[in-house]
Amino acid sequence: MAIDRVSAKSARPQASGQFSTFFVSNLFFGVDVLHVQEVLRFQPMTPVPQAPDVIEGLINLRGQIVTAIDMRRRLQMEKLSGDRTPMNIVVSTPDGAVSLLVDEIGDVLDMDAANYERPPDNLDPAARELISGVYKMKDGLMLVLDTERAVEVGACNISLNTKLDNQSSEASANGKRSLSPDSDAIEDEQTGSAQSQNSNGKGTRRVAAKKTNGAGRVVRAGSA
Repeated sequence: MAIDRVSAKSARPQASGQFSTFFVSNLFFGVDVLHVQEVLRFQPMTPVPQAPDVIEGLINLRGQIVTAIDMRRRLQMEKLSGDRTPMNIVVSTPDGAVSLLVDEIGDVLDMDAANYERPPDNLDPAARELISGVYKMKDGLMLVLDTERAVEVGACNISLNTKLDNQSSEASANGKRSLSPDSDAIEDEQTGSAQSQNSNGKGTRRVAAKKTNGAGRVVRAGSA
């Protein structure tokens, strides 16, 4: 018997914990801080020919090649307007680290499991597909991002980094330049980047959160 993955997963109660938050347009998302590797300013990246549209390119994080996924395209939204540049929130997945390009980084929030609910039926289908549930807040909802779903491309659940590594190997075999960690086609900019720090070696990561005038941004339903 087929199982509705969304219903089955969201029906499980979520333990209370800390979430690193971010905005994509007027949607407010949260990711468990234990799944967040680091938060970075916009990084130069190398485009990947013939890659799906949601893949913006590859970035080099101190020698580690990481796939960058444009969350606006993933949510079927228009790209950022004007000269605005996205932020990178690098998350850990079973297939390796992946960078999610988002509009703005929020605060690290403590959420109470009592406020957890299933995704509402009136939520945009493109967003509902990528979340495991929501937390009710005073001024709106925090959508709990399912990182494994977010990094899926097409109908196949495959490793993006493995797929791109294969493309790189093929290009190299054809006499083209490969995308190696030492390639100067990818620049590793660390200036101004907010990096996670391990707490006493216990694996708990504290994520730097962007502040607005020294205070956390107020989340309001429908705010841009």
